[in-house]
Amino acid sequence: MAGAGGRGPLNVPPEVEGLLRDLAPQVLGTLARRFGDFSTAEDAVQEALLAAATHWSRDGVPANPRGWLTQAATRRMIDAWRSDQAREARERLVAAEPARQDARDEDDTLVVLLLCCHPSLTPASAIALTLRAVGGLTTAEVARAFLVPEPTMAQRISRAKRTVAGERFGLPTSDELPARLRNVRHVLYLMFNEGYTATGGPTLHRAELSDEAIRLTRTLHASRPDEPETTALLALMLLDDARRPARTDATGALVPLPDQDRSRWDRALIAEGTALLDESSGHGVVGEYRLQAAIASLHDHAAHARDTDWPQIVALYGLLEEVTGNPVVTVNRAVATAMADGPRAGLAVLDGVDLPGHRVDAVRAHLHEMAGDVPEALAHYGAAIAGATSIPEREHLVARAARLRASTGG
Repeated sequence: MAGAGGRGPLNVPPEVEGLLRDLAPQVLGTLARRFGDFSTAEDAVQEALLAAATHWSRDGVPANPRGWLTQAATRRMIDAWRSDQAREARERLVAAEPARQDARDEDDTLVVLLLCCHPSLTPASAIALTLRAVGGLTTAEVARAFLVPEPTMAQRISRAKRTVAGERFGLPTSDELPARLRNVRHVLYLMFNEGYTATGGPTLHRAELSDEAIRLTRTLHASRPDEPETTALLALMLLDDARRPARTDATGALVPLPDQDRSRWDRALIAEGTALLDESSGHGVVGEYRLQAAIASLHDHAAHARDTDWPQIVALYGLLEEVTGNPVVTVNRAVATAMADGPRAGLAVLDGVDLPGHRVDAVRAHLHEMAGDVPEALAHYGAAIAGATSIPEREHLVARAARLRASTGG
């Protein structure tokens, strides 16, 4: 929104912006449940949010902000249906339903989140729809977060809304809910990762994405506090995000984990993340987010890079590899193995890893450099630089290769 997200020239106070983001999915849920039209309801809520941002910033927050938004959105739904002559019958039905100022007390945020993260959507579409419908961001703000033109994002969101339009609005059955919650966690995890380390563009971070992922995961955790993997996911995000202030220098250049000024890490986030990790332990099967959070915790609690418990991290990555079968985990295990047992051992772990992109070449380059294999290191640095889409990552790789050449007189 304006203020943090940039809704035009209006300067929305942070407390108003936070309230609007909290209310957006609640009001959307009320309208979608009452009128059975998620797509039109979502558009109406967006217009009501913009109106509220203007009026509340100028005149103050009303006594019943949720009721105000519900009434405003309902009026916009009726206006939208009036413009479509083919929906006259439905317009009469809605017009007969009074727009109550006392909006229903039930909070449908979880239902809306589950719908936006429906398994029939691609992850990119689910993230975009979630940011708009649950996060309250405008299409322009979502487009900026993804570095795509606004018309492109508008089409993506419209397709996503059409895909879920026929779905029943309500909580899945008890048999369906665990799988649907896994999908929500996956979408929020991807959203956080894209914000924490952007895959493209001029900056390492897209704070609006990682911050929103944390906010939504807090919401999910509050609604399902008995889900240990949701608790662990929130712990992971906080433990990782605690290092954000030290991940770039004053110029925006990437600072690798071993070189970071650990005094800049957010100790409050580390404490909260650690408490959540402890809370998630001992409940059910150990899942991927609990393992990742445990790894992040080991990094965060090492006073210096040399104090890192690499053997324990190697063991945790081994378990994570068994749980996920993800080649990215194998690459990370190779780095940890190199730190624990030497670069040759790390390179051996990478044998046979098939992973698109520049990541494997970047790790091979680093491990060959550790082993003193300068020609191999430079060759892999070159391949990694060619494949990097993030400007800070590419500049970091270029600088590493340049320093290596200079150190050998190349």
